[in-house]
Amino acid sequence: MKPDFSNDVNAEAFTLRRRPPSEKLVDIGFSQLSLALASGVALVLLGIFLTVFGQAREAIAQFGLNFLTTSDWDPVNDRYGALVAIYGTLVSSLLALVIAVPLGVGTAIFITEDLIPTRIREAIGLMVELLAALPSVVLGLWAIFVMEPAIRPVLDMLHNVLGWSPLFSTVPQGPGMAPAILILVVMVLPIITAISRDALNQVPIELRQGAYGIGSTRWGAIFNVILPAAISAIIGGVMLSLGRAMGETMAVTMIIGNSLSFNISLLAPGNTIASMLANQFGEADGIQVSALMYAALILMLLTFVVNVAAQWIVRRLSLRY
Repeated sequence: MKPDFSNDVNAEAFTLRRRPPSEKLVDIGFSQLSLALASGVALVLLGIFLTVFGQAREAIAQFGLNFLTTSDWDPVNDRYGALVAIYGTLVSSLLALVIAVPLGVGTAIFITEDLIPTRIREAIGLMVELLAALPSVVLGLWAIFVMEPAIRPVLDMLHNVLGWSPLFSTVPQGPGMAPAILILVVMVLPIITAISRDALNQVPIELRQGAYGIGSTRWGAIFNVILPAAISAIIGGVMLSLGRAMGETMAVTMIIGNSLSFNISLLAPGNTIASMLANQFGEADGIQVSALMYAALILMLLTFVVNVAAQWIVRRLSLRY
């Protein structure tokens, strides 16, 4: 009896059954190798977590959850609290995304839509990719010697106009939370732009043509059809950038001021978990090492929560659209 090729599924199944045994062995070997490599990555991650947790156990036992809510960091008297670093990590990362997401998605729209000549669009895309390749220490030096002096008048104006608000109550005097936020914007902008550009380029041309066919304008098609079709990938890129911003070390360490005193003002020096680890780990000993590991464990958990949230949001948006 002849096989039924009435649909593609039956045809594909018949083809797989007729494949030579050598090809089947290659497929099995490739599947097992992929599983082994994926398991290896999971084991490495688990090993890192267990190592950090093991080193942090002493601080966890001594300080408990008060470590998250106190701002004392006194190596002389062995009193430690990570509130300043946690606050700096979350505020700098989230505010950087508030600025970078509109810029990144807008840049992606600008270089994917036929608004300017192709050569100019390709040149802009290349410059964005080169920006992502710059080492963080170079960006940190640029922030110290170029960006911070350039934005100082703007920060002074914010303090003079909005100094009544706790967020702008501190006189800007150099490194601080605001310059750190801006350097994070520079660092995550290429990631958001590149992922958003690829997502927009993957939108089927039929959707664009259908939108124009029913009388939609260019911007109506972009905001009502193209962006919703690519939103899950864009959100995934945004959450990836959030994890990148939370873990950035060198550039932020060079420009944030590394203050251990809690201050809600965005114009005052601050600290992040990553910059605190970079500054203190080389000279730490005793319980201070365990306290730093406790802070590192908190950073790992924060990035884990970000990744889980990203997967959930992307899955929900994929089902919706």
